[in-house]
Amino acid sequence: MLSMDPRTYRDGAATNTQHDKRAPRAMSPDDERSLLSIGIDIGGTFTDFVVYDHDSGGLKTFKVLSTPTDPAQAVLEGLRRLSPGAGYTVVHGSTVATNALLERKGARTAFVTTQGFRDVLQIGRQTRRNLYDWFSGGVPVLVPQDRCLEVRERLDHRGDVLQPLAQRSLKPLIETLREQRVESVALSLLFSFVNPDHERQIGQRLRKAGFFVSASHELIPEFREFERASTTVVNAYVSPVLNRYVETLDQSLAGGSFHIMQSNGGRIQAEQVRQEGVRSILSGPAGGVIGAEYLARLAGFSRLVTFDMGGTSTDVSVVNGIIHTTSEAEVAGMPIRVPVLDIHTVGAGGGSLARVDAGGALRVGPESAGADPGPACYGRGGRTATVTDANAFLGRLPATGLLGGELPLDLEAAREALVALSQDLVSSIAGPRVDLEETALGILQVVNAEMERAIRVISVERGHDPRDYVLLSFGGAGGVHACELARSLSVGRVLIPLAASTLSALGMLTANVFLDYVQTVMCSGETPLEELERRFVPMVEQAQDDLATQKVPVPARHVHCEVDLRYLGQSFELTVPFSPAFQAAFHEQHAQRYGHKDEAAGLEIVNLRVRAVGDVDSPRIETRATGSADPSGAVCGERRLVFASGSRSVPFYDRSRLRPGHHVPGPAVIFQDDTTILLSGTDHAQVDDWHNVLVTIGEVRAESR
Repeated sequence: MLSMDPRTYRDGAATNTQHDKRAPRAMSPDDERSLLSIGIDIGGTFTDFVVYDHDSGGLKTFKVLSTPTDPAQAVLEGLRRLSPGAGYTVVHGSTVATNALLERKGARTAFVTTQGFRDVLQIGRQTRRNLYDWFSGGVPVLVPQDRCLEVRERLDHRGDVLQPLAQRSLKPLIETLREQRVESVALSLLFSFVNPDHERQIGQRLRKAGFFVSASHELIPEFREFERASTTVVNAYVSPVLNRYVETLDQSLAGGSFHIMQSNGGRIQAEQVRQEGVRSILSGPAGGVIGAEYLARLAGFSRLVTFDMGGTSTDVSVVNGIIHTTSEAEVAGMPIRVPVLDIHTVGAGGGSLARVDAGGALRVGPESAGADPGPACYGRGGRTATVTDANAFLGRLPATGLLGGELPLDLEAAREALVALSQDLVSSIAGPRVDLEETALGILQVVNAEMERAIRVISVERGHDPRDYVLLSFGGAGGVHACELARSLSVGRVLIPLAASTLSALGMLTANVFLDYVQTVMCSGETPLEELERRFVPMVEQAQDDLATQKVPVPARHVHCEVDLRYLGQSFELTVPFSPAFQAAFHEQHAQRYGHKDEAAGLEIVNLRVRAVGDVDSPRIETRATGSADPSGAVCGERRLVFASGSRSVPFYDRSRLRPGHHVPGPAVIFQDDTTILLSGTDHAQVDDWHNVLVTIGEVRAESR
């Protein structure tokens, strides 16, 4: 039986957090043999590598250009540069599943369900995405109707058999699947989350026939028919693609162990991801949030808004002591009910393309120049102006180029792209000539407004006042925009880590093993604790067994239990830690979320949830004693920059020469090989003991600790 020690469940209240990684940690057998740990994150423009040497404690980073047509090539190119010996560990955040879904390039999939319910994917929830658009269509489904097939069987809501499974119908079903050249099957029967027997029998037959099968009772044994079916279909659609990708890398990683980052903020061995690709659909952004929380905690901050601006998109999230997850995510318009970190994404990045819309307004994104050809200033054939081109033209990027000079900037190409955009603006408004500097500044204003809206969605619209938080900026493009965004949001401080542009890859190295389980129970809130404990037992035992397969030693294993609760008559629920006080915890959380509670109302327990955590050792970041405040030794020259208020000469500081204790007054540019920080005239930066740049935003005051 489960221990009812209340302390266990108080720890469980923070099941989405990482443990204190400054303390010595138990390591997995794989880690004990590892000489190197390598975090790899594929972005739209660059693929990032973070390498930690367990012997020396050394940490280094580098980037290679992404290869969108075959992402594995960039990964293998980076590994060839490292030439690691035997006994290394790779933790990889893959965009393969995400891209397969967004680009509709997944496996040829069929959907199999109970007779009479083949239209569940098309019907969905019948919600209108554009309320006032009479001609708005729904999101195109992944499986066309002719590949939505039925089997004769039926269970009731208790799992009792109303119509036995027609075994004879399975042979014609298999023949139909073969005729339709189906590779993968999503299997989601009515009420299989209560009684999976029929679904299990069908799945066994289909697997024996050679199909990849995603069965809902294995992936998400949870009620809500459409969401369960949608999640199962997405998994069936992306998993074979991810499986081929993982197999390609696995064969190339001779002598190393291979882990994949999940959307829930934890890592798992690559073998398990082959069957459940949907769990890594947002793995890259998840790594960024984990890394941001880790570095912010070391620096003494517990409340932060994470701001990750890369080449293609911007991801934002809120951390207020815990990292929040949600089971109500939507990707490419389709519900996904596996736990993911609560991250909001917009199509605004350094490579976002600027254009003039039909109404003559300047638009930026969501389309991106990507890695090929990339922004015009990369000199790889790009012709359309991007955010990076605007920053380069205004003098905000190092004259020597990016990546320490490996990627020189073609300022003439950036200028030509801006000329073409300004001509489009003139043509659309039939007005006077538009100055190129005004055009570039306009691009930055538009993209900043888009990112500000994203931060307000994740903070203000969810009851968080951004003035009480630190803005933690990362991603290669984030530092140029972070201070201006903070000023617009009245955020008083911006924290920019030394590994800002590779923080997602670093976060993957700090991530624990996370395994999530759910089971719908639908019972009264007055159910005795002993009965709930009994129901948790098989889930906990499964979690412990699965942690053992992840090669996590017993002392490093933790299991946390939660319940999904709602008031009787409500349609949606809140998740609270399972403890003797779980009812009181629900009332308090309901009051915090919705502004009211009713302690006299009846409660309903909808789902039981279990999270298994396996602690792994994290990179140990060294600190240095604070020294002189004078940063003059880091000045590498001055350049004239263009601001909205006019142009002025601004000093450029080499971040590699800045030391803890250095104070940098604005206006200034702090550059390093893979990111750039822009300070305005009223901003003031200080380097802390962890080598972070902490910027105090001029004329903004906030308590953010």
